[in-house]
Amino acid sequence: MEGKNDQSIVGHETKAPQKVKHEDEILQDPQQNFLSTTPVSAKQKLALEALDNSAEVNTNDAAYSSFSKSSKRWITFLVAMAGFFSPLSANIYFPALSYIAQDLHVSLELINLTITAYLICQCITPSITGDLADMVGRRPVYLLVLTVYFAANLGLSLQRTYAGLLILRMIQSAGASGTIALCLSVIHDIAAPHERGKYMGSAMTGPNAAPSIGPVLGGVLAQKAGWWWIFGFLSILSGLNLILIIIFLPETSRAIVGDGSIPAKGVNRTLFSYMSPRSRTITSETVLAKPKLRVPNPLTALKILFEKDVALIMYANGVFYLNYQCQQASLSTIFIRVYHLNTLEAGLCYLPYGIACTIASFLTGLIIDRDYQKTAAAAGFTINKTKGDDLSDFPIEKARLRSIWYFMGLSMACTVGYGWSVERRTNMAVPLILQFLCGITVTGTFNVLRTLTIDLHPHNPATASATINIIRGTFAAVGVSIIQILLDHIGVGWTFTLLAGLCGTASPLLWVELRRGMGWRQIRDKKTKDKLSLENRYIEVKN
Repeated sequence: MEGKNDQSIVGHETKAPQKVKHEDEILQDPQQNFLSTTPVSAKQKLALEALDNSAEVNTNDAAYSSFSKSSKRWITFLVAMAGFFSPLSANIYFPALSYIAQDLHVSLELINLTITAYLICQCITPSITGDLADMVGRRPVYLLVLTVYFAANLGLSLQRTYAGLLILRMIQSAGASGTIALCLSVIHDIAAPHERGKYMGSAMTGPNAAPSIGPVLGGVLAQKAGWWWIFGFLSILSGLNLILIIIFLPETSRAIVGDGSIPAKGVNRTLFSYMSPRSRTITSETVLAKPKLRVPNPLTALKILFEKDVALIMYANGVFYLNYQCQQASLSTIFIRVYHLNTLEAGLCYLPYGIACTIASFLTGLIIDRDYQKTAAAAGFTINKTKGDDLSDFPIEKARLRSIWYFMGLSMACTVGYGWSVERRTNMAVPLILQFLCGITVTGTFNVLRTLTIDLHPHNPATASATINIIRGTFAAVGVSIIQILLDHIGVGWTFTLLAGLCGTASPLLWVELRRGMGWRQIRDKKTKDKLSLENRYIEVKN
């Protein structure tokens, strides 16, 4: 169905509209058991539907998403480009540290403090922007964070003081760090569970490749044009992305536009739709309850983090990201010392990892979708490719984790091999090949865990995705702070053997998630439904 009505940048399929009553009017919900005769407000009914992963607001045979296939691809490209900036900004900076310290007449320790400040903001900000995006929609938050990011880069390219560098780097991080959580939530909005892996893989191409591409770009710009041109380059690139999003990125939040067929209003509407009235091929009489606005609460993401199943997934994500960041942070230093490379040559050594991450993003997306189909077939579950599947009684944990054991095992083996190949000073091609294999396997691990995270929280995917940033930032900060100490005291080989062993501790925890996760999820969803139902009852009695 999704190939119809490609008459515009954002095409939709024509559906028979269904009028949803005003928020203040009362709806009867025959699906509720002990409260089947209790009136339920429209807003609370939509919340309950979200927990069942059935937030379609049109007819019963409505598609999960009314966006056409070409529209989904275009949306994925835009959010992947935006997601590129957070890891790129962190890593493009590294080759220029000595240049910046010299020009600003400060110590390298003070320059390293700007990295710490960046990481702190990277941990905190997504929990705020994610909560905000689940309230007001994805598009307004994209416009906000990219505008902040663009302005910070412009300021960084013009300033020449340490105080200005420190403050603007924190603002830059605040603008960039929320883009990945937003990206994940958009993919959840437009892609049904059976195809989510493919779109997730494509969307993560930018974020996965950026950490390896960043040092190469940073080294070239710092050496050939001056370190300030690093931020000038980011200003130009982010400005282009911001313009494209202003013009073309539609609102996708299912709380705002449902399956995409409900026309957005105000800032949630694209500039293209104003310029071209026929860009909307349908009109809808469906009206959703206006979201209740409140101050974004960063503690919401922390509450999700303490759920049993999410905690296990986040630990696995954290230790593998710690290993990944330690490899990235130490690569240039190790190769310069062991293989006597200059700064630019060492920067080029990041390319195998970046190429691997790009390839793996696409391949693992296909594997994730294949695993979903195999699990559904084994469980006798019929995949609904139109509406999307209700995951409440589907073993999504088993589907998503089906192939992760291969990714994790190979990643740990390649990490050990990488460390000892450098320790023994083998031909430089050997550790570079092992870096490539590490990139393939760790990207597969990340994509599986990201996809499962948003599957577990269909009603607030942006907030759930923010938990990934909290854990990643925390684990990365710890890893980067101790990696040089480990290298100096126990050597490269034992350091990466230790890191591989740390990654191995995630295996039994994910096995527990595989066996117990579905039960935990069903208990949590039932408690949430019961709580909302009781709140409805209290409101009706009070009124």
